[in-house]
Amino acid sequence: MYLEHFGLRELPFGITPDTSFAFAGTAHQEALNTLLIAVRSGEGFIKITGEVGTGKTLLCRRLLATLGEGAVSAYLPNPYLEPRTLMLALAEELGLELDKDADQYHLLKGLNRALLEFARQDKPVVLCLDEAQALPMESLESLRLLSNLETEKRKLLQLVLFGQPELDERLAHSSVRQLRQRISFHYRLGGLKPDEMDHYLAHRLRVAGHRGQRVFAPYAARLIHSAAKGTPRLVNILAHKALLSAYGEGRQNVTPRNVRAAIRDTEGARMPALQLY
Repeated sequence: MYLEHFGLRELPFGITPDTSFAFAGTAHQEALNTLLIAVRSGEGFIKITGEVGTGKTLLCRRLLATLGEGAVSAYLPNPYLEPRTLMLALAEELGLELDKDADQYHLLKGLNRALLEFARQDKPVVLCLDEAQALPMESLESLRLLSNLETEKRKLLQLVLFGQPELDERLAHSSVRQLRQRISFHYRLGGLKPDEMDHYLAHRLRVAGHRGQRVFAPYAARLIHSAAKGTPRLVNILAHKALLSAYGEGRQNVTPRNVRAAIRDTEGARMPALQLY
């Protein structure tokens, strides 16, 4: 691979949501600020939506890391679960021992007792559900029931839904209108802005160990942004392939020609007008 060639310790443009590579771009920082304000306000439902590859899972992990030990957190990466299983999964994430044969009423009662205990310890409980557009309608309703758990002063459980735009379509259904009305904070996550592209590429290279001169030529960076429409996951795929192309040519920097080769090899990338680059 090209690690030694570019003076890197690890691959700089992986597509797994690694928080050590997190870049504080405008959209992600605004979304994280929204989440932290909402959690500290004790609101019941918070919603974050964004297209595929915009970094929702990474944002979720940043939120959980920021909350730290000051809160009790639960994370469900795959919420395609029927109501009972969803409640059991939440209990397991919170370290609770509930009767797996109990019906939904008794599961809800057991969760309420446990959440009240956390409230007495002055610890907020935050449940993050990734890929929330996959939630069955019945499970969305069970989330509303969970959001009913409260004291006179505060909600016992805060729920953060991370999902693709299809989540908005599901929440528009009349059967979950009560849940929709309880979403007090929401944010639509976008991609990287054109003027963030150079900083983003340099940041990830620096985290991966690069200490040399600029790797991506200005026009190459612009071409990546245009082809990926600023979507971080697609940016990473193109940047990785462009580095491979430059390495194959024995170059220390990435040119627009290397990026165009990466675009041709990548589904979902759009080749901009060549005369601009």
